[in-house]
Amino acid sequence: MDFKSFRKEINTKNASVKELINDFFLKIDSKDSEINSYICITKDIAITQAEKIDNLIQNEEILPPLAGMPLAIKDNICTKGVLTTCASKMLKSFIAPYESTASSKLWSSGGICLGKTNLDEFAMGSSTETSFFGVTSNPWDINRVPGGSSGGSAASVAAGLCAAAIGSDTGGSIRQPASFCGVVGLKPTYGRVSRWGLVAFASSLDQIGPITNTVSDAAEMLFAISGKDPLDSTCLDIPVPNYLSDLNKSIKNLKIGIIKECFEHPGLNPEVKNSVLSGVERFKTLGAEIIDVECPRFNDGIATYYVIAPSEASANLARYDGVKYGFRSNEDSNLLEMTSKSRAEGFGDEVQRRILIGTYALSAGYSDAYYKKAQKVRTLIRKDFDNAFQKVDILLTPTCPSTAFLKGDFANDPLSMYLSDLLTVPANLAGLPAISIPCGFDTKGLPIGLQLIGNVLEEDRILNAANIFEIDAQVIKNRPLF
Repeated sequence: MDFKSFRKEINTKNASVKELINDFFLKIDSKDSEINSYICITKDIAITQAEKIDNLIQNEEILPPLAGMPLAIKDNICTKGVLTTCASKMLKSFIAPYESTASSKLWSSGGICLGKTNLDEFAMGSSTETSFFGVTSNPWDINRVPGGSSGGSAASVAAGLCAAAIGSDTGGSIRQPASFCGVVGLKPTYGRVSRWGLVAFASSLDQIGPITNTVSDAAEMLFAISGKDPLDSTCLDIPVPNYLSDLNKSIKNLKIGIIKECFEHPGLNPEVKNSVLSGVERFKTLGAEIIDVECPRFNDGIATYYVIAPSEASANLARYDGVKYGFRSNEDSNLLEMTSKSRAEGFGDEVQRRILIGTYALSAGYSDAYYKKAQKVRTLIRKDFDNAFQKVDILLTPTCPSTAFLKGDFANDPLSMYLSDLLTVPANLAGLPAISIPCGFDTKGLPIGLQLIGNVLEEDRILNAANIFEIDAQVIKNRPLF
């Protein structure tokens, strides 16, 4: 259910917000045992929030912009007094002592917290299969993955178990699951949304963003969570435009760049390629000007990312030592043994793998060859984008090389799993905004995503183009009822 439909339910006054929220919990109780999109449910908090909105309605007071909207929060984003586990044994019992800025802004805007959603452990993965709390299923086909790491957020939106959710995107973790689950996923410009309260994976790449049913809902969510935050020194002190009011502008003569390297990659599924190219033709009929552009180092993004991200992760996860908080092994005789066993038992295989990669890349004698070189390539990737934006307004690519794959397909092949982020990581490396929108289906009936990348702080431009496409294509109306 999108925001428009939910507001209609509220405005009819046939049911209170509290009753409508209870209906969502009934649906979660009946369906989520099969999907496993939630790690914990926050019913008491949600009912209290809903009653406040009902009181505002009864007193005919002005309602906040997201009044009554049932929302879900990825479980690596702190919510005060509620579990924040990062889907890891290391934090399985951790209760956050403070609220993240992004979620706090949602509650101030009238949003209702239904619960915390599943993810790949510490947001490290592309399938939501590495969670300590079990694998999340794709609502389109429960034998397939929903993508990751924000797979729980995307699956909950797609299955109608919330109206919208927020996730985090380090290398595509909002856009890739949005593509796999046939919903909208937006990664903002780095610094547009505060990272305060987001458990760090790779600090120079992480961004919080919305996963929604429609582009207009994404615009509303982004407006609610954006803006300056004195608690986050990387958060930009720049006015936030009203993204919703900027929608529905004509895209006639909008210059859309088709990144040549994306469509020539041998790993791109032909059905995905054809569907996205059909989307390109639709943009052309809507009046956009299509221009081929080159970003020579675009496909180097994946190798660059898997040096930089693990390096930053190895530093960020050093705090989990079994002393201050988190899981502590009971089998220890000294500090070194306690720390090593706590980490070996508390972290899953993928997290340990990335810590080892990052530690090696930063080690003496290797940092110049790996980490510093990766940072230089990152700068070149950004320069390629800068050159492209001198010719075009926005860039277009497939979101992912394939549609949702079967559970366990890459269980023993992490390198192939990493390639699912091939088309999303460059935007993170350059700090650019990017959105994934549904553009079609493969022959199995699985959704395909199209990605639009904007220049710095030009979320309004990609949101408008995505909204015009969504209205014309009507892909969302083909979504099955789960």
